Amino acid sequence: MSTDTADWPTARLCSFIAELDFEQIPPRVVHFAKGLMIDWLGSALAGKGAHQVEIIDGFARAMGPADGPSTIIPTRRRTSPYFAAMVNAAASHIVEQDDVHNGSVFHPAAVIFPAVLAVAEAEGKTGRDVLTACIAGYEVGIRVGEFLGRSHYEIFHTTGTAGAVAAAAAVGRLIGLDAAGLNHALGSAGTQAAGLWEFLRDAADSKQLHTARAAANGLFSAYLARDGFKGAAQILEGKKGMASGMSSDADPARLTDGLGSRWATEETSFKWHAACRHTHPAADALQLLMRGEGLGPDDIADVVTHVHQGAIDVLGAVVIPQTVHQAKFSMGTVLGLIAVHGVADLDAFEHQALADTRVARFRAKVRMEFDAEIDRLYPKQWVGKVSVMTIDGRKLDTRVDEPKGDPGNTLAKQELEAKAIRLAEFRGGATADEMRACIARIWRLDQPGSTAHIFAES
Repeated sequence: MSTDTADWPTARLCSFIAELDFEQIPPRVVHFAKGLMIDWLGSALAGKGAHQVEIIDGFARAMGPADGPSTIIPTRRRTSPYFAAMVNAAASHIVEQDDVHNGSVFHPAAVIFPAVLAVAEAEGKTGRDVLTACIAGYEVGIRVGEFLGRSHYEIFHTTGTAGAVAAAAAVGRLIGLDAAGLNHALGSAGTQAAGLWEFLRDAADSKQLHTARAAANGLFSAYLARDGFKGAAQILEGKKGMASGMSSDADPARLTDGLGSRWATEETSFKWHAACRHTHPAADALQLLMRGEGLGPDDIADVVTHVHQGAIDVLGAVVIPQTVHQAKFSMGTVLGLIAVHGVADLDAFEHQALADTRVARFRAKVRMEFDAEIDRLYPKQWVGKVSVMTIDGRKLDTRVDEPKGDPGNTLAKQELEAKAIRLAEFRGGATADEMRACIARIWRLDQPGSTAHIFAES
């Protein structure tokens, strides 16, 4: 590796962030980022009332100020940027509808938007400032996730680890850190990065803790750097950095891949089904097959989902789900909802995932099998392939190369807005009219005079 510190991948990444100007970002990327924010806002509102959010919010009430410049999205209570970012990030990751980037297996929105908007409200930043910072966070976090590789994801929840670095980059850009300051911010965020998959085995609440801490630690790290706190210069690729402790297949070249020409932000997928993304390809494939063949759930004797190893690692921990959240990580339950009810949306999970015996019967028919071709394509491409044996002895196969919501099969503007409104209304986080007003403000974020206050006219 070069001894010139400016050539180190982390340093080059920080220089890119520091120099990023709104006018450099292609308009299509800006437009896509607005859609990602609308999608995220719906997820954050849908987290209202969830016990994980209530507990973290209770901690914020006890430990943080009773008022402040930053909005806690589900309740509109105001507090400090730090605690608003923490609570909003937890709320964003409750209903499993927040976005995902395939190649990095990372949920950027849940950690980036909460941190940036909380700070932007406090610091009086413009809509363009917000968009630039969020895009910077996406570009960094996605590359860090890709850099850490598949081996990292086997044990670590990338949204918790890469997410802390992404939030630090985004907030650092927002508050005007130079390249050296950003490097310190990333160093402090990286040394705090954490998040283990063990929680899936016993339905623990750690997934929301991961996003809460990633957003808060990223914000914390950026503010420390602004005040001169020094972070490790090579926290990502150094001999005792994140990759050394958390990965066996890290590729430093991924950190700077296509900076300024490849906009990873627009590679992000929207989640259509309200479940772990690893279930979506198979859900789409089963839905396609059943509709095409005119099959009902009782016509099917057996379902094999051909999957990549990552799906087995994450979903294999849940055999018989005990909670709605666990059901979202059960391939059989998700496919059971698709087969019996035709959808795997929030209402289906809330009311049928655990209570409907027909879903349970179908779940018992589903098994996952490792597929070498699917695994070779993953994580850049998440292919859905299912084989169905019917009661009358027919073997039927189908395949979906781009699940609904992927960049090549993305949501139309109307679908995106309708999804966000459904999410907002799910637990009364916002009315349809309130959400439409927020959506309109977000689409106008790059206009002169626009601010980060998306719940009220500025």
